[in-house]
Amino acid sequence: MSLSTTALNALHRELGGRLVDFAGWELPVQFTGIIAEHQHTRQSASLFDVSHMGQVLIRPRSGNLTDAAAALETLIPASVAGLAQGRQRYGLFTNSNGGVLDDLMFAHHGDRYFLVVNAARSGHDLELLRTLADVTVEHLADRSLLALQGPRAEEALAALVPEATQLKFMDSQILTWDGVEVWVSRSGYTGEDGFEISVPSPEAENLARALLEPDWVLPAGLGARDSLRLEAGMPLYGHDLSPQITPVEADLGWAIPKARRLGGSREGGFPGAEIILKQLAEGVTRKRTGLRAEGRAPVREGAKLFLSPEDTEPVAEVTSGGFGATVGGPVAMAMLPPEVQPGATIYAEVRGKRLPMTVTALPFITPSYKR
Repeated sequence: MSLSTTALNALHRELGGRLVDFAGWELPVQFTGIIAEHQHTRQSASLFDVSHMGQVLIRPRSGNLTDAAAALETLIPASVAGLAQGRQRYGLFTNSNGGVLDDLMFAHHGDRYFLVVNAARSGHDLELLRTLADVTVEHLADRSLLALQGPRAEEALAALVPEATQLKFMDSQILTWDGVEVWVSRSGYTGEDGFEISVPSPEAENLARALLEPDWVLPAGLGARDSLRLEAGMPLYGHDLSPQITPVEADLGWAIPKARRLGGSREGGFPGAEIILKQLAEGVTRKRTGLRAEGRAPVREGAKLFLSPEDTEPVAEVTSGGFGATVGGPVAMAMLPPEVQPGATIYAEVRGKRLPMTVTALPFITPSYKR
């Protein structure tokens, strides 16, 4: 089966990107090297092609956006109704058992909501959204999505879109670049300051080339994007999030505001609410937690974790693991019992050996968002 390609495919090839299959899309995993791209993002600015992500517009059939907010809140345990125009929030689709079906960003763009969902789940999410009676759902297959990330991201984008300097973390605005309407949010999945820019696909390559014009903005691939988000303690669907993991277990309770909790003004009303709200009130038997290891050999996803070197039954397994170039060593995340606190030592089984790992609070780095 042939892979889908983004509007930047030819540019990736021109820049020497090593292309791989990712969720049915041909995308660059790296250009110069994952560690080099990771470090450059932390120090300067990198451009990522995330056009494989699903972009969706939700409009109310009645013309009243309140109806669209109410409809979305039947699927998402966030406060959609409380989101101000020009702002964006993180949300989750949940199932009847309280598990996570996908995570997403949703923004208030005046007369509509703009959603960005994961590539591998976009078909599922669109089908789910189309069950809502009170909204129209438009899949934007004609727009690309670029992520400009790093401490110099504002400098790079401001040269093209001066209004970008006015945006704060999680602002989402409709702006103009060279006569083209672009939807710019001050966000990203790296732990750095940065922007995600939705642009009509015919203009995507021109915008990418303009952003890459300064010699200190470099292209980066999915490998660095993954190691950056891991250091930033951010979960990834299919790894740290799944239909078997609830938002509370994933340590994402902050994404469920007071209004949607027990006693709130819009309590519950989303799939799995009874289970999720009980967990928020009473606690859970496992929670997503960070792990650090000595040396440089990463402890990968799937490695079994034990409370002692002698235990025969694992207590958990690594859900995400790799090398943290900024922290200078292996980092990982796992769903551990809450009594296993930061500072404790547990043991990962790697190639038949038990390696000690230190339980660590997340994130592994301090995010540098512009508040």
